[in-house]
Amino acid sequence: MVTRSILGLMYTMQGLRQLGEDPAPVLGKYGLDLDKLDPSAQIDRALELRIHAEMAERLHDPLAGLKAGQFFGFTGYGPLAMLLLTCADTEEAIRIGVRYQRLTYLYCALEFEPGEKLSAVVLTPMPLPPRAFRFRVDGEVSGTVKLMQDIQTAIGVNLRPESIDMPYPRPREAQSYERHFGCPVRFGGRQARIWIRNEHLHLRFPTHDPAAHALYRGLCDQQLLQQQNAVDNFAQKVLLHLDLFRDKLPGAARVARFFGMPERSFRRRLSEEGTSFRALVNDARFRRAQHLLRDTSLTVEAVAEQLGYAEPAAFIHAFRRWAGMAPMAFRHAGAMAARRPPASPRARPSG
Repeated sequence: MVTRSILGLMYTMQGLRQLGEDPAPVLGKYGLDLDKLDPSAQIDRALELRIHAEMAERLHDPLAGLKAGQFFGFTGYGPLAMLLLTCADTEEAIRIGVRYQRLTYLYCALEFEPGEKLSAVVLTPMPLPPRAFRFRVDGEVSGTVKLMQDIQTAIGVNLRPESIDMPYPRPREAQSYERHFGCPVRFGGRQARIWIRNEHLHLRFPTHDPAAHALYRGLCDQQLLQQQNAVDNFAQKVLLHLDLFRDKLPGAARVARFFGMPERSFRRRLSEEGTSFRALVNDARFRRAQHLLRDTSLTVEAVAEQLGYAEPAAFIHAFRRWAGMAPMAFRHAGAMAARRPPASPRARPSG
């Protein structure tokens, strides 16, 4: 099971909703509510792609994918955004993007293709039905250009594409693509290409910082390692699904329907793996509680409400059982650990 941040799905669906499309029926089919998704959650890559493909069949605007790509937020890339900003120049940032593409929202395979006068960021799309293919390609090319524009805004360099190639036949709306990207757009190739003048590749980044770059590279490496070490079992998939919900968690019957099985079979499958739905709900609540206490300033009462507890006392009692300490003690311990300086290395004895 390959997972990634749910932010990519959220950005796309929120963008489509602002454009007048309605993602609710497709998300509802999988037990999801756009307004109740947890931005810190991970989503199964195959499920996300299935949602995109089904949404593409319902779109009224053929340019919806192109427009939705503009809703991707630069800061949503997390440590990768800072890694790009601390690069030495444009070419290094592109090569870093290629190396860490699994931390982006792309389904296309990303490559860098150097040339004599022009070089290209190449996106090789995966096979999909025609409408889903165009929707995903449009969104990913538009989102990649948006990322380049965001970097340009942050550091004041010119990364405007010289031209763009799109990997499908010329549509009736072709002129809208040139207006959208502000450059010539060609259609009919096998891959998408964003062409950049070579002199732009060597523009120095004023935000270049080798020490910070090394820090953010380490964080990105950790994220890749976490992806590679993801446990692929049914209980983990159920827990991943529960992590998607920001407020009250769904019941066993609803989650069983999501996985396409009767509730009795669903519970038996979990039992065979040595766990239960109730245990997974507690795990999901504990993980969510840790995040809210560690990474937000919400009161204990507000955290209890977000987790679906009618009374804070019930949440405090449950958290003591999970963590062996009260919620505020957990928050205080985390704050103290964050402030504590790293231990100095011991001097080796002389002689």
